Amino acid sequence: MITIFNRREIANTHDMRRQAELRDLLTQNGIRYALKVVNRRSASPFSAGSRSRTGTTEEKLSVEYDYVFYVHKADEEKVLYLIINKQSES
Repeated sequence: MITIFNRREIANTHDMRRQAELRDLLTQNGIRYALKVVNRRSASPFSAGSRSRTGTTEEKLSVEYDYVFYVHKADEEKVLYLIINKQSES
């Protein structure tokens, strides 16, 4: 089980295609992971409803979502090795 006490952040991306590739890589190698999706345009507790005031003019929609990957700290080195080897193949 991956908890806040035993996890390590291994990747952070805005690219939906990249997060799908990472999910596939982890799944194919039998590595459990947690994925946190953050909507950067959603209201925050400190400025609720700011989007209705400011609108979305000239915002890059490609960075609207932030995908953060976590794995168990025991799997961190294996995952980093897999990611590096996958990048070198491309």
